[in-house]
Amino acid sequence: MSLHRVIKSMGTVVTFDVVDDLDPAALEPALDWLVWMEDTFSTFRPTSEVSRIQRGELDPAKSHPLVQEVLDSCDDLFVRSNGVFDPHAKGRLDPSGLVKGWAIERTAILLEDSGAANFTINAGGDIAVRGRQSDGTPWRTGIRHPDAESVIVKVIEHGRTPAAIATSGLYERGAHVIDPRKGAAAGGCRSATVLGTDLTWADAYATIVLILGIDGLGWLHDQPGEHRAYVILDDGTAVSTLQSEDELRPDER
Repeated sequence: MSLHRVIKSMGTVVTFDVVDDLDPAALEPALDWLVWMEDTFSTFRPTSEVSRIQRGELDPAKSHPLVQEVLDSCDDLFVRSNGVFDPHAKGRLDPSGLVKGWAIERTAILLEDSGAANFTINAGGDIAVRGRQSDGTPWRTGIRHPDAESVIVKVIEHGRTPAAIATSGLYERGAHVIDPRKGAAAGGCRSATVLGTDLTWADAYATIVLILGIDGLGWLHDQPGEHRAYVILDDGTAVSTLQSEDELRPDER
């Protein structure tokens, strides 16, 4: 049977849509992983390893290997972005700019290991995609207008999988993205959507492009792998590096 499941994790709603004929138990490893990830990486839980590192109670070198992996990736992004991606931008250790995409990408791998081949996992608009819909057509993802939740400005058709799409924007939680260069909220860009094959990087890169604005498109082009972007600037102008096979007009949905 197809599976649909909605849970709360990482401070957002995570939706599983699996169209393969699988037993519901196939979701359990993925769900268990998200529970462990929240317990380990939460910046709000005082017992998490990230919180203990922040308080100086745990040496990062003695933390769980996956915590070390995430912190190493954050350090790498800090260097590659010239300090724009900074897990200490809010004055404390907060690797969530990378953790959410990384956690959902690993969740997708666990689902594949459980036998799923055709599914999406949507974590607050950051989406990992595999295979096709139940009718054999490609999965599609809409990019919303930053000022109108019900208005879709672009539709992405995921003809190739694995696929990942992530949007970083200032329209739902306000000025929550900090530009470390200014020590203040990011400005100049309303939303940045990045399309790639791994949600770890699509999610983190979307944050960097949001902060860099139009200059972020050149930075993205220079990164490893193939990534495309759709950016909406403060004046409403949209700038895209999407390829023709990726995008559809909203009225073609």
